[in-house]
Amino acid sequence: MTKPNNPGAGVALADPIGMEVFCNRLLSITEDMNNTLVRASFSTNIKERKDCSVALFDVQGRLVAQGTQIPLHLGSLDGAMGAILRTYPVGQIREGDVFICNDPYLADGSHLPDINVVTPVFWGDELRFFAANIAHHSDVGGAVPGSIAGGLKSIFEEGIRIPACRIAKHGEADEDMLRLICANTRDPEERVLDLRVQMATNRRGAAAVQGLIRQMGLDAVLRSVDDVIAYTRRRLLNRIAELRQGSYTFRSDLDDDGMGGDPVPIQVTLTVGPDNLHFDFEGSGKQARGAMNLPFNALRACVYYAVKALLDPDLAPNAGLFDPISLSAPVGTITNPEHPAAVGARSITAQKVAGAIFGAFRGLLPPEKIMASSNDCCPAIVFSGRWRGRPGHFVYLETLGGGAGARLDTDGMDAVHVHMTNTSNLPVEALENEYPLLMDEYALIPDSGGVGRTRGGLAIAKQIRAVGPGIVFSARSDSHTVGVAAGVDGGGDGRRARLIRNFGTPQEEELFSKTANIALAPGESVRIETPGGGGYGAPAARPRARIERDIADGKISAEAAHAAYGGSAAVTPR
Repeated sequence: MTKPNNPGAGVALADPIGMEVFCNRLLSITEDMNNTLVRASFSTNIKERKDCSVALFDVQGRLVAQGTQIPLHLGSLDGAMGAILRTYPVGQIREGDVFICNDPYLADGSHLPDINVVTPVFWGDELRFFAANIAHHSDVGGAVPGSIAGGLKSIFEEGIRIPACRIAKHGEADEDMLRLICANTRDPEERVLDLRVQMATNRRGAAAVQGLIRQMGLDAVLRSVDDVIAYTRRRLLNRIAELRQGSYTFRSDLDDDGMGGDPVPIQVTLTVGPDNLHFDFEGSGKQARGAMNLPFNALRACVYYAVKALLDPDLAPNAGLFDPISLSAPVGTITNPEHPAAVGARSITAQKVAGAIFGAFRGLLPPEKIMASSNDCCPAIVFSGRWRGRPGHFVYLETLGGGAGARLDTDGMDAVHVHMTNTSNLPVEALENEYPLLMDEYALIPDSGGVGRTRGGLAIAKQIRAVGPGIVFSARSDSHTVGVAAGVDGGGDGRRARLIRNFGTPQEEELFSKTANIALAPGESVRIETPGGGGYGAPAARPRARIERDIADGKISAEAAHAAYGGSAAVTPR
């Protein structure tokens, strides 16, 4: 039962069954938009890795539905919508307009490569909805290929900044604006093609929304939108009412602020009230010198994701999720930076924030809902060089997964993205076909998951060799020296990450986790090893059959099994 003082309680849904059907109709529109964006795009980062998201908003700027893509994109999409409505009052928006933005400070984005495109949806002469999408472009200019490096010191080094502005009027793209944006990137041809696909994706979404209105009638659609948002709010309030009131604090750590130096704490205090969850990030480190800063809107996305994932994974992502949640972070800290702080590598900090929130909830949730820490990192590698067959420079970007944390009765998943990221890997065939690069190894790392009654997930090793001349490499990673995927209830920690140049050769060299602009000669390679997940429970309680299966599958060596599990392993080191 919802407590009587909960806002939203007692609000009768006009049609509960119809509301559920309607909610799924909205999600089908966003899924179709996302499929269109992925299938029609040109860059590998969008068409292969699916580093993009879509959403629908109403005329008030309330989130109505988000596709099931990248949790971190929620903050940028929601921020972009607010920035557009602040810049362009509803009365000044015309049918055929399209808006674009990417800037964390001017348009409430999260970092510059994530470009938002928003299209108004009219019914008759009235603006009723917006179709929106966001895509991570592999390069938007700046000091380094890929536009992201941990050591960049300001937003001005990270690429072209786009405030909320029109990219199309009366249904015609502003070609001057497109040329200006794309000329400031390393591959103008790829950028303009992907931007046109983003605009076309929204047209398809707008047509689907108009079709829904045509079928249901405008009044029914507007009433159903209110029902969906009210239902989400009420359902979350019900989950909050089930929690024990009080405050719970957890801290995780970044290795550094992007430029070496001391570890940076990420701390959250969760306070549970009768009808509210408040997240306070007091105690987190000061604003980073490098690009590890997390804009406030991206911080909001981390909080919303964690609440949804932990309390009610089936909760629809819409504006009703936002109302019972509040958050605060001191200005000038790594979780709420001041202009012009660099923010390009914010995804690593976002992962640490999400992991810290999961940790804070351990004081609230029953054992079966608790999870050991995951890799909480999202390492990224970037290779760049000249295209062989056309002008411009290619930029191959890939973010990598690692080990997920173990649960009470389940081993952590191996080699997966966790928390705020959700992209696919670039297939080896696509990598070697598109770029002058060769994959030496792509594999799980044995013994990288934390030991325990249930084992942490295994990390990834990816080693790539430069084939042609003029290849430049950059990376951003963490949990190499300090940060770690901690086990729970006696479980072991996951293994830390590594970045190695020319692995297995006399020239082998371990690199700093946030290195940039490394020139590779033909034949040189770079190997990244991501972090493993934490284990859950005492290792002595792990069933012998599971240990033997892990050894047979090559997930743990006999030597490591004997050291970790002792007599329970019943194995002899080779």
